[in-house]
Amino acid sequence: MLLISSCASNKPQPLEPVPELIPGILIGYLPHEVIPDGITLLPTAPIAGNAEDERLNTLVIAKQEGARWDLANSDDNLAFPVAASMFSCAIDAQISKIETPQLYRLLRRSATDAGLSTYAAKKHYQKKRPFMINEAATCVPAKEKHLRTSGSYPSGHAAIGWLWGQIFAEISPEFSNKALARGLAVGESRLICNVHWQSDVEAGRTMGAATFARLHANSAFTSAMAAAKLEISAVRAKALKSSRDCHVEANALQR
Repeated sequence: MLLISSCASNKPQPLEPVPELIPGILIGYLPHEVIPDGITLLPTAPIAGNAEDERLNTLVIAKQEGARWDLANSDDNLAFPVAASMFSCAIDAQISKIETPQLYRLLRRSATDAGLSTYAAKKHYQKKRPFMINEAATCVPAKEKHLRTSGSYPSGHAAIGWLWGQIFAEISPEFSNKALARGLAVGESRLICNVHWQSDVEAGRTMGAATFARLHANSAFTSAMAAAKLEISAVRAKALKSSRDCHVEANALQR
């Protein structure tokens, strides 16, 4: 009986349900009033199509081919379960709802916080996206109609990517350089996709960093981080690797 009780106590306990903000999107950790404010924190948005943004845009969309173009297309998808594995090659471990449920939910909730941190500035500036000016291809033609109505500055994807990079650098410190580099690459993917300017991506990273800092004052977030670190250790003990083709991804990210 003691053995049975001991085994039962070691089984993972089901996570408490978290409400959805909208269908498919979990609420974040931060109350609305403490989410970092891009209008306050960021410089005034540069005019869409200014000389420096245009110069860098011309350089980066030259990468619109091959494996890097494919990765940029993949990085656009922040929906779960697909997005859960985005950093799995960077930390050399499997990430899934089954094996790492705390981390899986941590990524979903923190993405909401980072995304919301960009909303006020996007709405305030309504900066035009590159494809609206240069008329070059994007990696998400089906989304272009919506993107025309969504301000370009700052980049929500860059904010989420940089936030996640910092999360993985903290819970898997031996892979911190690779995690942070992957977080930067998410922002670069938005440039290659021709849906953001360099200034948008830099501002998005600022908001991702601000959100990460503010989250550390939230006890639910810090508890989830501790649990996620234990999950990654357990995954490594089982030698569970990424479900992605990490060789292809590494080649795509070579500069």
